[in-house]
Amino acid sequence: MNPFTKRLQAVTLGSFMMLAAVGCGNEATPDEQPLVEDPQAEETWDAEQHATTAGVGNGAFLFTRETFNGNGRTCSTCHTLTSGGLSPAQVQAAWNRNRNDPLFRAIDSDTGNGSSYTQLRTNATVVVDINLPANIRLAANPSLRTVKLRRAVPTVFDAARFDPQIMFDTREPSLQSQALHAIQGHAQARRTPSTSELNDIVAFERNLFSSAAMANYAITGRAPAVPAGKTASEKRGAAFFAATGLCGSCHFGALYNVNTANNPLGVPAGTQFGTSIVSETNFAGAPTQEYIVTNADGTETRVTSPDPGMMLVTGNAQHANLFKMTSLRKLSLSAPHFHDNSAKDMAGILRQYRAVLTAFGIPFTEQDITDMGNYMKLL
Repeated sequence: MNPFTKRLQAVTLGSFMMLAAVGCGNEATPDEQPLVEDPQAEETWDAEQHATTAGVGNGAFLFTRETFNGNGRTCSTCHTLTSGGLSPAQVQAAWNRNRNDPLFRAIDSDTGNGSSYTQLRTNATVVVDINLPANIRLAANPSLRTVKLRRAVPTVFDAARFDPQIMFDTREPSLQSQALHAIQGHAQARRTPSTSELNDIVAFERNLFSSAAMANYAITGRAPAVPAGKTASEKRGAAFFAATGLCGSCHFGALYNVNTANNPLGVPAGTQFGTSIVSETNFAGAPTQEYIVTNADGTETRVTSPDPGMMLVTGNAQHANLFKMTSLRKLSLSAPHFHDNSAKDMAGILRQYRAVLTAFGIPFTEQDITDMGNYMKLL
């Protein structure tokens, strides 16, 4: 067995077992049911229009207009209401319209001084400051206690209502905490939002959905049916998704982002984290850093990675390069994909997974990529 396969299996089989199982989501309570005129009308679903009519209290205004006396950004500057997140096309469109748009602030520029925004414009990644756990230090600068990483803007569609885990690395304990830190950090607010305002923002986010079917799920508690596919390609993709251990049995639940009890890795049902070897392969070409982790027994583990993910939250070296599995619903809305936006489209996701499947001895051809892509568009 080659070192790459050993590393992959060590991460998936070992560190997964140490993660607590989590649930799939929550049903709507009567006072926060989303407004849906026709839950079945998927072909006419307009997420942005729904968002503007499903506001709870003051949440719609706070999400889309309130800057909190900061740098001009609002929540919707980065979490756009057309996709829930941010894509390179959206960034470039904003750049073409107005290079002084609030999206372009020095904190997310290439070098922090506002002189260029190549990474933001090309990859739609923003700068995230992560405080290092007490037992982790950088080999190159042991006294530095915060690292800057470039990450994608995760979509808010479906997530606030159905996903109990927040952020790619789960570092936020609640949506209110996430909103507060985003306002203070990315929006550089000079006015601290009140508890009531944070609750209103969260109430609004809980009414943002990727489709009418998901909005209806929030009302009824019945998840959309698993599609069977109509075309020959879609049906082949459906069969592949269900048959291979690393697809359907690892992508289950309302958002297709939790493991089942039948997953081939032997991890607890409900676990929501893993590695798609995104940091390991580093197709984004991000700079790597060496981290030194002091383990509980006093030994040290060295981890070199462009972004070690959950390790920087838990302080556990076995959690290096683990990230939350995100929703597979309406993936075309949330492109690009992964925590570093390295997969630009559906085919990019599947080519990344080809590396995973190959490591487990599962063939994955170009035809499989086409079939799986056609099927996943139905989710």
